[in-house]
Amino acid sequence: MGNYDPYKRKVLDMSKTLSQRGYFGTRSGSAGNVSVLIDGEDVLVVTPSNLPYDEMQMEDICVVDFDLRRLEGERDPSIETPLHLACYRHRKDVSAVIHTHQIGASVLAVLNEPIPPLFDEVVISIGPVVDVAAYGLSGSEQLLENVVEKLANRCHCYLLQNHGALAVGPSLKKAFTFVELLEKVATIYAQALSTGRPVTTLPEALTGALHSIVTSKQDIEILRKEELRGS
Repeated sequence: MGNYDPYKRKVLDMSKTLSQRGYFGTRSGSAGNVSVLIDGEDVLVVTPSNLPYDEMQMEDICVVDFDLRRLEGERDPSIETPLHLACYRHRKDVSAVIHTHQIGASVLAVLNEPIPPLFDEVVISIGPVVDVAAYGLSGSEQLLENVVEKLANRCHCYLLQNHGALAVGPSLKKAFTFVELLEKVATIYAQALSTGRPVTTLPEALTGALHSIVTSKQDIEILRKEELRGS
């Protein structure tokens, strides 16, 4: 067994679940990617490049450090690994990243349409807005810069213009919940927009109060991680 096998198992299982449920756009391809940060280390476990999820095995999962040096795995890590790394560098509360090509969110990504605060249970989980990061080619420095520009809003989901979506969270389990909530709210918002009627949003005061709960949880997670590194 390798040193990071428990993390590799989590990444593999999550990747297969996302693929089987259609969150990567197809159930037989290799689009999208998943990673998790190793607690207390500058190391991430990430899906490999260009390998269909229905063929993926635990030994195919990659382990790299923050300098992108390969620590475990024979395959090349996902081309989007630098984007995952940027999320961990710029959002200290984040320990898991999921990049999807889910249908509902992708509809709004090609419309370049951010999702406003529509439901309190969504805002208290993923934040008051799902913003759109401007287009950049997959794996490009431009895409990385465009996403980093949006991360400061401390939300948990983002649309990638003409590309897909991104969910970040304190764990893979939480990030998966954010993926599900994003698909729900994106689908509802797209259908609401298609009616041509005005879309109502939550009151601004309520939205701010709910988002403060989100950021408070993030602050607690940041402190936990700092204490872990100091122990």
